Formats: sequence, C-alpha cells, structure tokens
Amino acid sequence: MSDDASVTPQHKIGSGFGRDSTAAEVLAGIDLRGKTAIVTGGYSGLGLETVRALASSGAVVVVPARRPAQAREVLAAAGIPFGTADGEVSVGALDLADQSSVKEFAATFLGSAETGGVRGLDILINNAAIMASPKRRVGPGWESQFVTNHLGHFALTNLLWPALAAGSGARVVSLSSTGHKLSPIRFDDINFETGYDKWRAYGQAKTANSLFAVQLDLLGRDLGVRAFAVHPGGIMTELQRHLPREEMITAGWMDEEGRVDARFKTPAQGAATSVWAATSPALEGMGGVYCEDCDIADPTVAGSPEARIRGVDAHAVDRADAARLWALSADLTGINAFGS
Repeated sequence: MSDDASVTPQHKIGSGFGRDSTAAEVLAGIDLRGKTAIVTGGYSGLGLETVRALASSGAVVVVPARRPAQAREVLAAAGIPFGTADGEVSVGALDLADQSSVKEFAATFLGSAETGGVRGLDILINNAAIMASPKRRVGPGWESQFVTNHLGHFALTNLLWPALAAGSGARVVSLSSTGHKLSPIRFDDINFETGYDKWRAYGQAKTANSLFAVQLDLLGRDLGVRAFAVHPGGIMTELQRHLPREEMITAGWMDEEGRVDARFKTPAQGAATSVWAATSPALEGMGGVYCEDCDIADPTVAGSPEARIRGVDAHAVDRADAARLWALSADLTGINAFGS
C-alpha cells in the first residue's frame, strides 16, 4: 500500500480465487435475480462469457451492440436466452465511437422503466474495446482508441447515472489491462496529432480506463455506487483482430502453427475478474482500485521481473490525473453527471 495520498491504495485481500478461476466459479452461490446489468461488447470474447455468467446467476442483462442483428445471432448460438424475465438477455443499438448513438442508447434504457420512474441499474461493465488499431479519427477528430475505449464509456456511464444511483449498491467495472503500462495520459497530445503509435495509443486508453474508475468511485461512493478497474489477463479473442499473425508470433503469443501460448487464459477465466469485481461481497465498502486475477492488484514493483505483466503502475491510479482526465472528458463530450 502506498503512503502517497495521490495514489489509490492497492493491496490483495485474499479473495480465495485466482488466475485460473472462471466466471461461473466466482459467481457460485451468488443470486442475481432482480438485478439488472449492462455489458458493452457482450457478444464477443470476454463480454460473451460475462453475459453468460451473469444471466446464469439470474440477472437481466442488456447487451449494447454496434451490430445488433449480429449480436442476437451470436448470443442465440451461444444458447443464451432472450426476453425480459430474470436471467434473460436483450440487445440494444450502441456505437461507442458515436456520441449521438451513446445518448440514444442511454435515453432508451432510462425510458424503459415499467412504472414510469427511473429504471435501476445494478451492474455496468464497460467491456468493449479495440486494441492497437490503425490510425483513425472519429467525431471531431478524436483518436479512435481513446474514444471507443474511454470517451464512449465515460459518456455512457454519466448518462446512465440516474439508473446507477437508483440501484442498491451499484457497481461499475472498467476494463483496463497491463496495456496501461505502455503509456500514461498524454495530456499535451491526447489525440496523437503527431507521431501516432498504435500501442502507445492503446496504452493511453487503458490508463484512461483505470483512472476513470478512480474518479468515478470518488464521486459516486457517497451515493453507494462503487467503481473498479480490471485487468482480465491475456486472452486470445476478437480484440486481436487488428494484429498481423506475424506480430503475434514475434511477441510469443502463438507459435508458427497458431497454437496459443499457455500463459493465455480462456475467455471464461478472463471474464472472472470482471464478474468478481461486479458482484463479490468481499469488496463491500471498497472501490477505486485496479484488480487482476480475481483480487485487488498490488502496486508494480519497479525493476522486478514481473513489472511488465503484473501489478498496477502509479500513473494508472493517480488521483490528480484521474480528476484531470475526468474534467477533460467532460469538456470534450459536454457530459458530466456531477456538474462542474
């Protein structure tokens, strides 16, 4: 635990789970009937396994999707039921790179309360992401990884704040990764106007995901809403779709025959930390921390052999940078549930 008041305290709590735990295992004995969850990117890879686990425990799950028809096909093929009863799943249209689409999705969800009040939201898992993608501008010239991974989720969470605040002990989970170690927030050139690097852009976006959880937890905890950042672990999913096979072989992620390195988790294992952070009673009264392997992560030990693959770097949990990023994100999107 750091003594620096500007850094969120980080220490393991002995959850009883670990690297190889699955989403189903961490949810064993947890009844989510009567709970509502939203999982972005919930029809691919980790998101699909997250939806499966939450629905299997009784939650009503909404899956926002840029391609709703494809999402329904994938979910149906996975044997996940549709409908409005407990433990079933529905799909809504959402493009995180399009702020108007984010607003439309949030308005539809908030307006869907059967009694005419505000529909409560118990779990929001900001799971969708792109990684190491080619340089692309969206909206008013924003860098696409920063927008899709962070700004879209920032706007979505703020717009859904009435639903989160209306719930009982709601939790927001923001998927970061060890990618955060590749770059802090580049406040002087956040959109990579010069020298675009796909990995540094990904790193900045993953740092943003962690800092978002730090500040949201600070702002929301007095109203019972807690936020967590999560590193799911290395998993081979659609997230790698922008990476050439040769690059993944060179990185040691797979061999020449396409066999994935044994260090990678299965999607069910990768979804476990998200589900744990969203539901675990062991985290009651906690928040604003970065988690990995179904526990709160320790701070990175500089110079250690595992510094690149384990722990959280100080820049990803820095409270001053978290507040600064929140203010910048609110200015860029024009959305802030907590005012100025």
